[in-house]
Amino acid sequence: MNELINEITQYIHYKANSSWKDEIIFLLIITALSYFLPRLFKRLIIPAAKKLTRRTKATWDDYLFNEKTLNAFCRIIPPIIWYACLPMVLTHLPNVLNALQHVCMIYLVIASLILLKVFLDSLYEISNRHERFKNRPLKGIYQMIFLLALGVGIVIIIGILIDKDPTTILTGLGASAAILMLVFKDSILGLVAGIQLSANEMLSPGDWITIPKSGVDGNVLEVSLTTIKVQNFDNTIITIPPYALVSDSFQNWRGMQESGGRRIKRAIYIDLNTVHFNTKEELKAYQEKGLLRQEDLEGQEQMVNVEAYRAYLKHYLRNHPKISQNMTLLVRELSPTPEGMPLEIYCFTNTTNWGAYEDIQCEIIGHITAILPEFGLRIYQRYTGFDYTRS
Repeated sequence: MNELINEITQYIHYKANSSWKDEIIFLLIITALSYFLPRLFKRLIIPAAKKLTRRTKATWDDYLFNEKTLNAFCRIIPPIIWYACLPMVLTHLPNVLNALQHVCMIYLVIASLILLKVFLDSLYEISNRHERFKNRPLKGIYQMIFLLALGVGIVIIIGILIDKDPTTILTGLGASAAILMLVFKDSILGLVAGIQLSANEMLSPGDWITIPKSGVDGNVLEVSLTTIKVQNFDNTIITIPPYALVSDSFQNWRGMQESGGRRIKRAIYIDLNTVHFNTKEELKAYQEKGLLRQEDLEGQEQMVNVEAYRAYLKHYLRNHPKISQNMTLLVRELSPTPEGMPLEIYCFTNTTNWGAYEDIQCEIIGHITAILPEFGLRIYQRYTGFDYTRS
């Protein structure tokens, strides 16, 4: 610092008897160039680039060469001009020249990082509008690239400040790797987890996921390097670290949504006291009411009313317009319990819309419950105080 002050003092004393005109004029020219060239670039190049991108059929260039990216590029012009032109003026002040060139280099590195960030944001917008990549969690990858570039930029800036080769600094950082890993633990874990989630296609923006332990039940809004943002169905926003999904289990409903059908799995409990063999009169009455078909009786010496009811339900579901016939469809009896014998409906709707699914499910459960007495059956229900007072 003392050398720099002495050098400036000597230079002022040296110039006291000489003309300042040449240096001042040249400095004014450099200042004018660094001021007007970026504005000329904004006035001429940016409008021309916009017109050119509008004429092309591709849409990616509209995002890649947008105004924000070109403005970020303009920030690189001034430090380049000053770095290139200063040696022509400050030849008599090598230390001052060296300090100002260091400032220009630091400014250039920062402007380059800003340009890279804007460029990556543009790439993210392009990938979000591409059919192949719009459902991929690419934001974390772009953040990883910028984080690596930021680390390299910081090392370069430190190297410029202490006038050392950046590779020497990187070698020295190896000794403090453990400290860095501790400080950036969440980012490193998120980075590794983000790569796993992306490579294995485990999670994409728009997926419906559930994690009961974390209170997550909603759609994924964003997958970044350190957090996954989910909007629950109650419109609350919850954030979880990516490594929580890799280290623990979660349920992704994407397969259900892509299949086009959602499962109905409901059981009704039949009172065992109402299960009996059907008489011929009962079977004839079933057929007259359209509850049972002749082919259901083939090979049956004696039919239990539960079997007649099950045959009716299978026929009912096979002909239901909102039940998928290309997926599993079962009506099965489960092991009897103290609450009765479970008769389970297992089928899939032909829609994944939540509201429509619930409507279809309510319609089916209501129908199979209402038709149950026609077969002489009754749903098991525990006695309450009302039942005792009524009797």
